[in-house]
This record gives sequence, C-alpha cells and structure tokens, in this order.
Amino acid sequence: MISLENLLRAWKIFRVGKKAKSDVVSFERNLEDNLFDLALQLKNETYKHSGYKHFVVADPKKRNINKAEVCDRIVHQLLYEQLVFLFEPDFIENSYSSRIDKGTHKAISQLNFFSQEIAKKNFGNCYGVKCDVRKYFDNIDHLILFEIVRKKIEDEKIRRILLEVINSFHTTVGKGVPLGNVTSQIFANIYLNELDQYVLKKLKVCYYIRYNDDFVILGPNRKIVCEQAEKAKQFAAKKLNLEIPKEKAVFRKLKWGIDFCGSIVLPNAILLRQKTKRGMLKKLSIASQKFEKEELALDDFAKKYNSYLGLMKNRNCYNLKNKITNEFLYEKLF
Repeated sequence: MISLENLLRAWKIFRVGKKAKSDVVSFERNLEDNLFDLALQLKNETYKHSGYKHFVVADPKKRNINKAEVCDRIVHQLLYEQLVFLFEPDFIENSYSSRIDKGTHKAISQLNFFSQEIAKKNFGNCYGVKCDVRKYFDNIDHLILFEIVRKKIEDEKIRRILLEVINSFHTTVGKGVPLGNVTSQIFANIYLNELDQYVLKKLKVCYYIRYNDDFVILGPNRKIVCEQAEKAKQFAAKKLNLEIPKEKAVFRKLKWGIDFCGSIVLPNAILLRQKTKRGMLKKLSIASQKFEKEELALDDFAKKYNSYLGLMKNRNCYNLKNKITNEFLYEKLF
C-alpha cells in the first residue's frame, strides 16, 4: 500500500483539478524527492502529520474547512482508497452520502418511493421521524472510530498511519474529523454504518434512509416509528457518543411533507425547500449582476444556470424553472 508506485498513483489522482494551486505546483517541482521522502517516512514509521490551514466557506451556511499539506493529502488518498475497498461491501443500500452512484437525488427519490409504498399499503397512512446528529463531524470519537476501523486492518504499520491521521485533528480532546480531508468522508460513513446496521438488523426497520448525518425512519404506525427512532437515538448516544437532540428528531406525517436533503417530500410531489429556493435565486441574481458588469462570462453564467436546472430535475418545480429561465437566461440571450 505504501510503495512508491502507489504513492505516485495517489499523487496523480490527488492532483486532478488542482494543478494550478500554489502548494501543488511547489510540491511538483521536486516531485521525485518529495515522494521518496514520504515513502521512506511511511516505511520507517517516522511519518508525522503536519498541521492544517483553516478557512471558512459559505455553503450556504458557514463551514470551517481545514486543509492539510500536500504530502498528507497523498497519504489521505492512499488510506481513502483502501478503506473504500474494505468497507463499501458492508455499507447498506440506502446510505447515500459520498458514495459512487448515490447522492442527494437518489436519496430523495428513494424516500419518495418508500413513502408512496407505505401509503399505498396502509390507506394513505405514512409516518416518519427525521433525525439529525448534532455537529456530527466535530463529535466523531477518535477511539471509537479507530476501534471500528482496526477490525478490518491487520497490518500494524497501516494501523499506526491511520491512527496518526485520525489524531491529526481535533475540535475537543479525542474528538472531531476535519471538513476538507478525503478520509473524513469515508470515516463519516464507516462511523454511522454502525447505526445503519443496528437499525436494519436489530430493530428490523424496513424503511430507513441516511444521507451523511441525517436519517429518516418511516412506517405505517406512528407509535412504532417513534419508538424505533428513540432506540436509534439511544444507540447513537451509548455506542457512538453522538447526540441527537429532541429538536433534531422531528416527527412528520407524509401529508405534511418530509424535509430531507434540501427537499420536501409530499405524497404526490417533491418540492425544493423554501430556504433552498431563496438561496438559488439570490446566487443567480448575484451572477446576473456580475454578467451585466462583464465580470462573468456568458458560458460561466450558463454553467451556473444549468447546475440549478440539474438541482430541479427530479423535483416538481415547473413554475420555478420558468421563472429562472425567463428572468435570468432569456434576458441574457435576447
């Protein structure tokens, strides 16, 4: 895994889309020496993770991003590929975050399918509890994460590298993984896979979906759904040291709409959340103003417009599509 050939391959994957970044350019100037040094450190078990560069992005809410050094991100890439290979077969079908051929569109479609299936079989009755873990990435417990991961990895040298990466960042003592690491994506799925397995195998829940730290339990019986959600909360607290506050465990009837992944799932429609709509219109308006000032090219504006069309593709947004087409696209072309 830590051979020079694998490090070079990880480098090539890592640098895609980053060729012009100053730190990547600097590393590449002495690529051969840098990779040899890194390979030697990993082999001799002298590798130490460097610090992180912190910055904030608005996406749309503010998120703290922590960026590692280039050599560390090459190690992350190596570990990521190995962990995906080992753990992907264990993940449940209806976990949709940071996985190939998954994503928010499919998560929402599956929730819609489940809710309609339950409603058809139960005279329109369908209930759900949508839960959200409090500050999930900040509260992943390092020791619990390492104990889960080490069961799949027998090589002590790789275990030590993993532990070095896990312990390279913390929000409080022994907790937290950074937004910005490729390993954080797979760590997050590995950690909550423990909850997924408990809900499906122990609680025998048939209708369960998770995207990152948001999950929904559905069923035809209000009492049973609420009891299952409460047991899931207790498992998360006891086994994973995670909190799902009362206000973040929301009971819904299908006819009220279930809020999930930025959309509202209703019996016969999938709508964009109002907050998502407002954010989209605001960003399009800003892009439109930049275009008018010749600060943004037409092609770049069209890409942004098309990205929002993609967001609305599987939603019932006919009027909204017409609105942004008439106000933001035709106005630029004609």
